[in-house]
Formats: sequence, structure tokens, C-alpha cells
Amino acid sequence: MDIDFQYIHTNNIDLHMAVAGPEEGELVVLLHGFPEFWYSWRRQIRVLAQAGYRVIAPDQRGYNKSDKPAGVGAYAINILKEDIIGLIDHFNRDEAAIVGHDWGGAVGWHLASINPERVKCFTAINMAHPGVFPEVMMAKPTQILKSAYMLFFQLPRLPEFIMSSRDYSNLEQMLKVTSKKGTFSDNELGAYNIAWSRHNALKSMLNWYRAIPHSIKSIDKKSKVEVPVKIIWGSSDQFLSQRLAEESLKYTHSQRVVWVNGATHWVHQEYPDFVNEQILQFLDEHK
Repeated sequence: MDIDFQYIHTNNIDLHMAVAGPEEGELVVLLHGFPEFWYSWRRQIRVLAQAGYRVIAPDQRGYNKSDKPAGVGAYAINILKEDIIGLIDHFNRDEAAIVGHDWGGAVGWHLASINPERVKCFTAINMAHPGVFPEVMMAKPTQILKSAYMLFFQLPRLPEFIMSSRDYSNLEQMLKVTSKKGTFSDNELGAYNIAWSRHNALKSMLNWYRAIPHSIKSIDKKSKVEVPVKIIWGSSDQFLSQRLAEESLKYTHSQRVVWVNGATHWVHQEYPDFVNEQILQFLDEHK
């Protein structure tokens, strides 16, 4: 199953994306997180496409080959979810199944909350509903420590300097030490390095974090997400506690989290067969 690449214009920017699967297949949109790009889903795209789904994995704004608009405000979550609505419109669909990891999961939660009519079902992979973070941080101070990097990313210029130094070796090391050994090969890290090295990419990627004060005002912290939601969670995530996953259930009609024991934040890359099976099962349930 071949993967094609194309650009589309949406929400006043151009997004680069990987596309696979039959044109008539039901639309599935895979949303990556930090510090990745479409390549985060290299172990999912062909499997979902071979199952008959039309699979779209964009480089989200600021990443890799997609446009990198200036200014922190350009990365507020209301704008990010409009990118995805534009993508769904481009493929002439009323709705799509959304699968999101990390920041891609945050965009998915927000889209499912604010525009449920555009989301057939939503799979969140190691990303909590944004509304639970303040509550969990108050109840579980260890989450504050786990999330300290988010505060560091608010600083101007210094994060870019540190992460880009020594040819982005600090970013490469972060992926290595927070994942199971062997998850990211040298060739795969080389692909990431190329994406990080693109002009203004690192600054734009970090602006997602710097836009959190803009975004938090838009988060619906009261209403349940009415579309079907499945939460898949690597139990050994070094950044996000299990409590975040458990509390996120309050925003859904789901009864449980699908725990992947021994997996880290990068669960879909460490245990692709299991995660693919879970995603396909959920998609098939909601055709």
C-alpha cells in the first residue's frame, strides 16, 4: 500500500500530509504531537489503509513541511482545530474519525468537544482531556514535576538554543531515554532531525506550548464529549500520569482506559500491533 504526499490549503495555511487508502474509504485523520510529524504514524498508516480506510496524517502547522505562521497566537487551540476541520472539508466529508497522540490528542479532544458534528469517533493516545490538567496537578503534585518542561518551553529563545545545539542531539536523546530501548532507530532519528532542522520549525513547534495561555480560555471544562471516545495509554509515560487518563473518563461515556503495561508516552510506536488492533476495533465499531 503506497503512501502519497500532498499539500492542501486550509485555514489560510498550507498543510503537508501523508495520504493512503482507497478514496472511497471512511476518513481517518492521524494527529501527531511534539516533537514529531506525520512520520509518527509510520507504523499505523498502511495498516489502517489496508483495512479500507482513507488515512490522512498531516504535518500539523509549524511542523516539518507545513506552513509556520509567525506569532504565538497562531498556535492557539481554536485555530489548530480549524485546520483539521478544513482538512475534513478538503476531502469532501462531513466527519472523520480522529486519532490523536500527545498534542494531536489535545487538538482531537478540543475538536470533539466544540465541533462534535465533525467527529465520528475519537481515539486519544497518551493525552488527557485538557480540562483535567489543573485538577490533577492540584491533587497529584508529582504531575507538576512531570510537566515542568512545559514551563521551560514558555521561555523565549533558550529552549530553541538548547534543543538545536549539537545538531539536535538533546531532542534525539529525549526520545531515546523516554522510550523503550530500540524504539527509534538511527535512521528514524535522522528523519526527525531533518524535520526539526527546517527553517523556523523548532520555534513554531514550541509556540504550541507558548500558546497554552491563549488556548486554556477556550477549553470546555464542563461538558462531556458526546462522540465515542477511546483512551489508549502507555502506563509508564514519563510525562503524563495515569491519573490524567482516569480523570479524562469523566468527560466521556467510556467506562475504562485501555492500559498498555510497560509502554511509555510513545506507545503507538513501541507496541504498534496492539495499538493498531485497538484503533481498528474502535473504528469498525463506529462505521
